[in-house]
This record gives sequence, C-alpha cells and structure tokens, in this order.
Amino acid sequence: MAENQAIDETALGALITDVCGGFENRANALLEILHTLQAELSFVPEEAIEPIANILNLSRAEVHGVVSFYHDFLRTPPGKRVIKICRAECCQGNGSEALAAHAEKVLGVPFGTTTEDGEHTLKGVYCLGNCALGPSVLIGEELFGRVDAARFDEIIEAQKQAQK
Repeated sequence: MAENQAIDETALGALITDVCGGFENRANALLEILHTLQAELSFVPEEAIEPIANILNLSRAEVHGVVSFYHDFLRTPPGKRVIKICRAECCQGNGSEALAAHAEKVLGVPFGTTTEDGEHTLKGVYCLGNCALGPSVLIGEELFGRVDAARFDEIIEAQKQAQK
C-alpha cells in the first residue's frame, strides 16, 4: 500500500480475511497474522484491529495489546528507511542514550515518528543481538556496530548519497 494513501476499507477487509484464513482463523496465530499483515501493508493500521479480533474471536483489547506491546509492529506507515537504535542496557553502557539524543536532533523527530519528508522513521528497540559492538543501529536489514554521533552522521550521509 502506498505511503499516505487512504486505506480502502473493503480491500483491507479482504486482506484481513485472507490473512486470517491462511492461519485457519486460529487465535493462537495472532502474532503470525499481524506479521503477515504488516509485511503486506508495511504497518498494522488501527482499522485492522477490530476485524482481526472479530475473526479470531478475541477482544479488541487483546489484539490491541499485542500490537502495542511488540515494538516491531508499526501503527502508521513508516518512512523509506526505518532506523532502529538499540536502547538496551549493554548499548546504554556504551553510549546509546547520547546517540539517541543525537539521532533525534539530526533527524528532527522524536522516537516513534517519521520525518516530514517520509525518508526516516526513528525507533528505539531493546536488543539487536549485537551487544559486543554496541551501541548498535539497524537500518532496514543492515546492522551497524559501535555507532557514535559522528558515525551515525556518516551512515545517514552515505545513504543519502547512495539514493541519488
């Protein structure tokens, strides 16, 4: 689904029905259903919560609770690049909080939001599994270790140049 495109309720309903049906409408497949929906749309829209709950015979609160608990589920369309900065203890001990503040300043957005130009979404995560090389940053599928403010700027600039 294209960014900033209004969600077609009929198409969304059909997609939800297909995705849930692919997991035999099993409530214990909720995580897989949400991941599949996000893979299709790039996020899990608010409009999907109630239909999923109805199909799986769950409460709206149960589905909402899962979507809001797991940091990987996006509630709004993400930017072209999702920047995940590890904020777990090991990375904190190596300077991730300073890096996080720097990233917010450089990108001009707080964590959990997308830049106005739609280029970057900034997310805090709690462990990228790269503890020995913290602070760690994941941009798309590319993992970077030992990222400080200067290296962050280099990475962002290199990505801008690669895009041209």
